[in-house]
Amino acid sequence: MYSHFPLLSVLIFWPMLAGIGLLFIKASFPVQYVKKWAILASLAELIFCIPLYQHFDLTTYEMQFRETHAWLPMFDIQYALGIDGISLALILLTALTTFVVVVASCQLVKKNIAQYMAAFLIAQAMMIGVFSSLDAILFYVFWEAMLIPMYLSIGIWGDQQRSRAAVKFFMMMFLGSIFMLIAILYLHSVTHTFEIEKFYDVALPVSTQLWLFAAFFIAFAIKLPLWPLHSWLLDVHTESPAGGSVVLAGLMLKIGIYGFVRFSMPILPVANKIMAPLMIVLGLIAIIYVGIMAIVQHDLKKLIAYSSIAHMGFAVLGCFMVYSIIHFTGDHFEAYMSFEGAVVQMISHAFNTGGLFLAVSMLQYWTGSRDARDLSGLAKTMPVFAVFFYDFCIIECWFAWYFGFCW
Repeated sequence: MYSHFPLLSVLIFWPMLAGIGLLFIKASFPVQYVKKWAILASLAELIFCIPLYQHFDLTTYEMQFRETHAWLPMFDIQYALGIDGISLALILLTALTTFVVVVASCQLVKKNIAQYMAAFLIAQAMMIGVFSSLDAILFYVFWEAMLIPMYLSIGIWGDQQRSRAAVKFFMMMFLGSIFMLIAILYLHSVTHTFEIEKFYDVALPVSTQLWLFAAFFIAFAIKLPLWPLHSWLLDVHTESPAGGSVVLAGLMLKIGIYGFVRFSMPILPVANKIMAPLMIVLGLIAIIYVGIMAIVQHDLKKLIAYSSIAHMGFAVLGCFMVYSIIHFTGDHFEAYMSFEGAVVQMISHAFNTGGLFLAVSMLQYWTGSRDARDLSGLAKTMPVFAVFFYDFCIIECWFAWYFGFCW
């Protein structure tokens, strides 16, 4: 039934159109209707994901729900969409996270709420576009476009240093994407196509692979962010509104790992094998050094931001341990389990860190502070909230155990 239905296009353009519609709402329009429309739009997106999951074939590695249309044929650019299992998991995660952000923002945001909701609905559309693109230029367009609503959400609804944080976020992301674009254009010069799957078939010299790996590394390591390219995340998380922190930690950081999985690892196998020890070391530094930095923080947002970097270090470790496992043991099943652990860590990070950022934002909204020294004893006066806060930590512990089992 859905094999010829453009379900992925619906998932991209529905929240985009819903968000654009909110931008044209006048300031005098009743706020309660704006909230209801945003909730219904994000809920509808979540419902649209049900047939995507139901009709996804888990027994094959082939791309599914394909859509291919001519876009700019004179430049070999197509509107090509399709998903595999990793894309499916991240799309479902995007729809669920956005719905939670929209519902929570109805209470936490008081000014320009229509524009606030529009920013996150449009960002949702761009992120789903990234996870489903099979054309490299289409991927790049969605990659860049999602920066705009996030930049605006930080710059308009953030805290006191929001302008500085928004500019730092945009400049770092844009700098990294330039190197990715250069790598994509080089691959096109070799293959004469922008189809990502065609990139997998090209055999490149080792020296060329290393240069392309460096270009992709800058783009994806900044997005993760991976130590030592992580400093921008602290300012952005500290100054972001609640929804911005949740989307950034729960979704956008995953795009860095997704970039390695979709581009770097399959296109540049030799370079990734050579650089795997370095990536493992960087992942370990992120886990240990940044984890220690998290422990000494009093600002709860900074604490969670540091912990996010450490969590993504585990995901990097799981991905690149694949090469070491195959090299030393030759066991492809164990390598697969390591990679599976990285995916599980990405999903778990979205749930627990997104939930913790929402909890901290609510604490700041109710108490006026997010300093841990000012918030002791809240379990006595806010028992229900304390249970949910505790549950987010339990979720992280369970997923961390599962990651260790997989690894």
